[in-house]
Amino acid sequence: MDEEQAMTVLRAFGKAFNKADVDAILECVTDDFEWRLAEGEEAPDGKIVKGKEAVRAALEERDQTTKSMRFSETSVHFAGDAVVGCFRATGEMTDGTKIDQRGVDIYEFQDGKIAVKDSYWKRII
Repeated sequence: MDEEQAMTVLRAFGKAFNKADVDAILECVTDDFEWRLAEGEEAPDGKIVKGKEAVRAALEERDQTTKSMRFSETSVHFAGDAVVGCFRATGEMTDGTKIDQRGVDIYEFQDGKIAVKDSYWKRII
């Protein structure tokens, strides 16, 4: 997959995340897509969500605690077979807590779609 094709998929993926359009998100990923979340109990990778239906469930779970979320200030860097996406996430939790963090996702592609999304976020305390 060349850089232009990867960017097309990543743009669609990012727009879908900002619209909270789960079906559009899932169109961008492989059937066995693996999402390594920034937090979780599974050392050393955090929580790992695997497969489209598990991703749908994880996004629905996140919607229970997140009132709004917006990703901006993005940049994409190609590093061999990996693609690194940097971003700023802003929004609000359902309890009123504000979100303003930077993060990095490391992507792997397979058959023209995203196969792995490994997420890292700043921890603001």
